Amino acid sequence: MTQAIQSQQQGIQLSETALTHLNKLREEQGKDLCLRVGVRNGGCSGMSYLMDFEDPSNVREDDEVFDYDGFKIICDPKSLLYIYGLQLDYSNALIGGGFQFTNPNASQTCGCGKSFGV
Repeated sequence: MTQAIQSQQQGIQLSETALTHLNKLREEQGKDLCLRVGVRNGGCSGMSYLMDFEDPSNVREDDEVFDYDGFKIICDPKSLLYIYGLQLDYSNALIGGGFQFTNPNASQTCGCGKSFGV
């Protein structure tokens, strides 16, 4: 993983490379958005990761908010139980590129790295 940016809270760690790419994607949206990260049932290994931009007005009172130099990542408390300590990185490699999740809570991970089991 490239150098991680440390948040005051360690629930989700974000690499410099991932932050750069997320800021680029957010600029393309033309709005000041935050990133919601979570999990849902499904995928090869039982649970899959969710990531999507969201308007800051949709942040719920019980959401955890992680701030990385002004870029905010939000996560609901139920999802955070499964991904606490997650490291989010980004690679622009032609094969295997994209966002990469390293989840210390996963007991198994599928080959594509987009789903996991606990």
